[in-house]
Amino acid sequence: MAKKEFFKGIKPIKFEGPKSKNPLSFRFYDPKKKVMGKTMAKHFKFAVAYWHSFTNTGGDPFGAGTKIYPWNENKDVLERAKDKMDAAFEFLQKIGINYFCFHDYDLIDEGPDLKTSKKRLDAITDYALTKMKRSKIKVLWGTANLFSHPRYMNGAATNPDFNVLSYAAAQVKNALDVTMKLKGENYVFWGGREGYMSLLNTDMKREQEHLAQFLHLAKDYARKQGFQGTFFIEPKPMEPTKHQYDFDCATVIGFLRQYNLIDDFKINVEVNHATLASHTFAHELQVAADAGLLGSMDANRGDYQNGWDTDQFPIDLYELTEAMLVLLESKGLRGGGINFDAKTRRNSTDLSDLFHAHIGGMDNFAKALLTAESILKNSDYKEIRKKRYASFDKGNGKKFEQGKLSLSALAKLALVQGEPDQISGQQELLENIINRHL
Repeated sequence: MAKKEFFKGIKPIKFEGPKSKNPLSFRFYDPKKKVMGKTMAKHFKFAVAYWHSFTNTGGDPFGAGTKIYPWNENKDVLERAKDKMDAAFEFLQKIGINYFCFHDYDLIDEGPDLKTSKKRLDAITDYALTKMKRSKIKVLWGTANLFSHPRYMNGAATNPDFNVLSYAAAQVKNALDVTMKLKGENYVFWGGREGYMSLLNTDMKREQEHLAQFLHLAKDYARKQGFQGTFFIEPKPMEPTKHQYDFDCATVIGFLRQYNLIDDFKINVEVNHATLASHTFAHELQVAADAGLLGSMDANRGDYQNGWDTDQFPIDLYELTEAMLVLLESKGLRGGGINFDAKTRRNSTDLSDLFHAHIGGMDNFAKALLTAESILKNSDYKEIRKKRYASFDKGNGKKFEQGKLSLSALAKLALVQGEPDQISGQQELLENIINRHL
């Protein structure tokens, strides 16, 4: 049992339906409700971001942290980490989320050297195992923080200094070991500083080759240890570097194919990273899904007046409905789930704010899923799109798709048919369909 109750006065969050006036309840997220043959719980596999929810204290470049967490009071490193884990498991059980995700040094403070860091990780994951055995809590994925420490100012796997790369390899090995120890279902690589600030001092080709070699070594090590989960790459275009090598889903897919990593890796799509790359969330999901690589997603949003990664909780139902249409039509995520890689705002300082944020995010995803189901079942959405490509379903259009027409043959057909008729894309009608079902 936990040493003490951190979230006092908050009872387990229940589904109470759309008419509920209780802010600490779900109005749309019903884990047992089936949507197109699968429960909401299985569609989403919601997870809590350990770093944002229990480690982030609200600091920013202009000021110190504002969140005074009771689990940060103990001065002993291990006891403080245990308090934080007690708080995390209490929150997970009360909110009704069965998964969490973590960076290695979210669980416990990094030590002054690798040996001490490993000893600390071993101790806190021993403690985590005891808590996991008494609950239904699982690890969706683990990862290593290869971006915060000054040693990684020039990257980790792409660092021009081999000594830094090898240090990063030791850290990833430790992170893989603890992820496997906790029976984590997946492992994520986010290239926090795997990129460049200036091409003037960068051998880009060599750095990307080093990154590919690093990923192969990590993958091979984990497989030899019996890890059967999926490895994810999480695209992000910039920030903290000017240009990151995992810019967007299309870039990552090209990288995985070029370096023969496609069989073991899939993509973890983040909303805020998609918009920073000048894409929509739905676009990035569709690109990954079309390649058979839609593995997992980090749920959040950016602020459209700010050009950086603000990691706010998702509230845009239109945006989420477009995403859920992709999710349902692509038959869901491959191995992963939906991790709330989001943080409460700097001036949201009550512990209850953490519940309101997650409840809102879960409800919004649930409502968007229900809306997407309604659109697919009760509107002309699919038929309108199908009809738009009807000319490729028979005759010469079908022959073209089958590779049975040459360029010369196409040119001859164009001479016979003359100027094509205009056919409307009906964009406004389709946009209205979504709004009518919200």
